[in-house]
Amino acid sequence: MAAPSLKIDLALQGGGAHGAFTWGVLDRLLEEPWLQIEGISGTSAGAMNAAVLAHGYREGGAAGARAALETFWGKVSHAARFSPFQRGPLDVLLGRWTLDHSPLFVMMDMMARLVSPYDANPLGTNPLRSILAETVDFKGLARSTIKLFVTATCVTTGRGRVFRNNEITPDVLLASACLPTMFQAIEIDGAPYWDGGYSGNPTITPLVRECDSEDTILIQINPVERPGTPRSARDILDRLNEVSFNAVLLKELRMIALLRTLAHPEGDEGARWAHMRIHRVASDVMLTLGSSSKLNAEWAFLTMLRDKGRQAADAFLQAHRQDLGKRSSLDLDVLLEGV
Repeated sequence: MAAPSLKIDLALQGGGAHGAFTWGVLDRLLEEPWLQIEGISGTSAGAMNAAVLAHGYREGGAAGARAALETFWGKVSHAARFSPFQRGPLDVLLGRWTLDHSPLFVMMDMMARLVSPYDANPLGTNPLRSILAETVDFKGLARSTIKLFVTATCVTTGRGRVFRNNEITPDVLLASACLPTMFQAIEIDGAPYWDGGYSGNPTITPLVRECDSEDTILIQINPVERPGTPRSARDILDRLNEVSFNAVLLKELRMIALLRTLAHPEGDEGARWAHMRIHRVASDVMLTLGSSSKLNAEWAFLTMLRDKGRQAADAFLQAHRQDLGKRSSLDLDVLLEGV
């Protein structure tokens, strides 16, 4: 007997090339016709996955969405073939995906702490701009049946802004993925924007307020917990970025956990938050990947992450298929410990 249809929302984290893991998760979830995607909140690479999926879905349903995602990541890899950031021979020989030993990456990493992108890249070029323009019908997104919510951080106010379907352009997606040490701020409506991860990675609020679904599947690519104490300068900075890019998300999830412990009058917005069922798809493979690999766009790396994403989604469905539509499969109560 076919499973009854269920509306779900997706929350997609950012993380550069690691977003190919999310591609794999989406590819697997799109094989389940009973899961009907109502809304997607995404940041950085998560925002690009969201826009590409919505575009493909509008063009050809689930099959169209899967094809669009593969096309997008293929174009990303093709554009990176002549990138100066390539793995060293020893890393290739040992099967390591890191760029930590790439001389040009090391040089760029050092320069990013000393040289402004306004000096290093005065024209503000970004190869993703043309890829997005070729891959996504942005006018069509306004007519998509999937609600999109893309977060970027306003530089002047420090607050996140959520862009919706009819507002999404290549500039909006580039702003959501704009790391300030690598790219010039993206100006939208007269205001400069940086990576949305600083203010919501991703933002859960619009999924709660503007979607009917009570099931949100978080696809997480930035580890919340990482064993051990980082000691090298690079490991310390990498962990600091992970903590800061997860902070707002954890705050929203903690609020859901807290509101579940309180009584709410009928129609109160708090009741809507309290009733949200949260699920998560993640993989320990992310613990093995250093931050530098977020710039590694080799096709072999991207397809490895895609396959890991498919495996993680399959494991999630096997373990929690019966939870969807009934109960949260992610334990949020641990977020209230020590509060």
